[in-house]
Amino acid sequence: MILKIDLLWKEKGRWMVKDAFLVLEDGSVYYGERFGFDKKTSGEVVFNTSMMGYQEILTDPSYAGQMVTFTYPLIGNYGLSTEDIESGQVQVSSIIVREWCEFPSHEKSIMTLDAYLRDAEIVGLAGVDTRALTRHLRHTGVMMGMVSFDESPEVARSRLSEFPRYDATNFVSKVSTPTHYSWEDSEENTGPHIVVLDGGLKFNILRILKKWNCRVTVVPSDISDSEIVSLKPDGLVLSPGPGDPNLLSQLEITIKGIIGKFPILGICLGHQMIARAMGAKTYKLKFGHRGANHAVKELQSGNVHITAQNHGYAVEGDSLPADLEISHVNLNDGTVEGLRHKSLPILSVQYHSEGSPGPRDNEYIFNEFLDLIPNFSVAEALGSMKE
Repeated sequence: MILKIDLLWKEKGRWMVKDAFLVLEDGSVYYGERFGFDKKTSGEVVFNTSMMGYQEILTDPSYAGQMVTFTYPLIGNYGLSTEDIESGQVQVSSIIVREWCEFPSHEKSIMTLDAYLRDAEIVGLAGVDTRALTRHLRHTGVMMGMVSFDESPEVARSRLSEFPRYDATNFVSKVSTPTHYSWEDSEENTGPHIVVLDGGLKFNILRILKKWNCRVTVVPSDISDSEIVSLKPDGLVLSPGPGDPNLLSQLEITIKGIIGKFPILGICLGHQMIARAMGAKTYKLKFGHRGANHAVKELQSGNVHITAQNHGYAVEGDSLPADLEISHVNLNDGTVEGLRHKSLPILSVQYHSEGSPGPRDNEYIFNEFLDLIPNFSVAEALGSMKE
């Protein structure tokens, strides 16, 4: 067994033995203690700056294939509940924390973070200098890594090449629903019929649409444009999701086939796919945007929104076609955060409008989308496309 003889006295009076490590593809090594499920794992190592919402992060399909480093030093302090989930399973490859809480305190808590990870067969690594790791990723960019033990870091690093690279894997096909389904009796609602294309959606998108009286049908990411049309939606939502949008050529074709046939809202990956379907390009960010405090400016109103984000790719603003205009920009780095079509009922945002930096900070985009539906005319839309 590989041991780093570095014992840390914890608040609960327990000694920590650093019996495992994270090794990055550049050779950097960070020692820690295993918790959760006992296994070796690999993935793209990223960091999230949120101070809360760890269960939502763990179950967010957009984190499929990634090892999430939490910059907040104590994770698990309010336990895990049955309510704060965003998909049917834990999606992350692994989590890396400074400290996990053994004795959570919350009236809705049903188990500890350690037990939650064990049940989901997900490994955690604690006792890591997460500040140093985050600074390293900010400086060098995100990269592949592996959590291992009972071998040397050099051997573990050499084995990284045996695993598929994150940016060469179509994770959308892994996390999308295999079949159509209606969301929680929403078919009883009397509002518009909204089809949600699942590229890795979070349940809160469906909760919001149902709350606003929509009938909600969820469909797989490999659906064809003709199948979507056959469902007779009043509007279409393209969900967030994991991975490189450049790998989703079939989804691009599907989106091209439904442009102009009903109002469309794209969120995160959906935003990127709208841009790509209309001829724009996307690129990989150095370390991505992952957290709940990203400032985004809405250009038309001048309003600044604090947003929740989780993405490693962005739309290349200079590549946009003439009929797509930038509606939102990131105030930290100037990246494209939203798009609107000049003549068609199409809008998109890069941030997670269903996320919660505050109670309901960014749900307004759903309202704007639903406002497009009553006055939509297919004939007028197709006419504007011909012009």
